[in-house]
Amino acid sequence: MKVFAISDLHLSTAAEKPMDIFGPVWENHFEKIRDDWQSKVTEDDIVLMPGDFSWAMTLEDARRDFDMFSELKGHKIILKGNHDYWWNTLKQVRNMLPQGFYALQNDALKFGNTIICGTRGWQITESGSDAHDVKIYKREVERLKLSLNAMKVLRNEGDRVIGIMHYPPFNAWHEQSEFIKMFIQYNVDTVVYGHLHGKESRADKYIDKFNMRFYLVSTDILCHTLREIPSKDERK
Repeated sequence: MKVFAISDLHLSTAAEKPMDIFGPVWENHFEKIRDDWQSKVTEDDIVLMPGDFSWAMTLEDARRDFDMFSELKGHKIILKGNHDYWWNTLKQVRNMLPQGFYALQNDALKFGNTIICGTRGWQITESGSDAHDVKIYKREVERLKLSLNAMKVLRNEGDRVIGIMHYPPFNAWHEQSEFIKMFIQYNVDTVVYGHLHGKESRADKYIDKFNMRFYLVSTDILCHTLREIPSKDERK
């Protein structure tokens, strides 16, 4: 079983928000993702998709974007991003999802000896963050705690645990955050995230810090190919 990841697809089958307005890097981006996916992923593999899946505003419109994956293999794990406005209650989302898709929120998912846990996340600064941002940040910390506790119940010796978030778990200087502290506390050594886009993001695709490995998997950063996430015993 291999683990792959790709995020921030920003699909727009129903919504009139074509991503190619942001430059040629976005031209036919889903077709590139699909072709790479078909060349790599088997039925037993896991594909992590941490946020900003679709520009749709409703579940019904989002369904049309999910239908594009009907022939793509693997266990597909999705997480809410800041632009996933279609994401309603977790029950409604899960009832809408086609076979092979799994929504992660406040819990953990296990496939074989691999456990996936995480939360959307949020970003604040020491100065300039208003009360609303602080409230959301604290809520996301609690949601991560719920997910990590659920992971702990599922975890057996030798299991592989991967944390996923939409927002980076740290700031631009990769300083320790409440999210990082919790990943350390629960002995999570691999974290996958998205949200950051484009050449101007000054984002690293891979970071090794806090005795953890961090992978940025925004689709445009990866030239619309899936990133394989190696086990802790494999090279980056």
